[in-house]
Amino acid sequence: MANSPHSLSPRYKIYGAFWLGLLTAIAIRALIVLNHVNPYWVRPVWYFAVVGNFIFFFYRFQISSKRKRAIRDHRLIEKVSSNDILSDSDREVLTYLLTSIKTSPEHLNYLIIFFFSILAIALDLVFVYFS
Repeated sequence: MANSPHSLSPRYKIYGAFWLGLLTAIAIRALIVLNHVNPYWVRPVWYFAVVGNFIFFFYRFQISSKRKRAIRDHRLIEKVSSNDILSDSDREVLTYLLTSIKTSPEHLNYLIIFFFSILAIALDLVFVYFS
């Protein structure tokens, strides 16, 4: 039988990654505004955004890989599709997967990035057409 996945990451790691991802996403969108306001800050902010994204997306890649591996190793899709009886280990993995998805703040990240994307475009248009 496949090994059960480890428990969820500690809260500080989950929210640390969330804030890093959010700040780097905002930094990327701020580049267009900084280019108008103070070009000196474009390069340091760009490096922060790229290095931060590297760390953030590697962390998210690890989480995604862990979830997929748990589903594959425990053959959960096949078992649920064929209405097989789930073992205690299978239920433990399903609980891990559902809790991992439920506690992840990634949906907020998407929403906030959406907002800052619109804001960055709007500010750039203001700078271009009203400056």
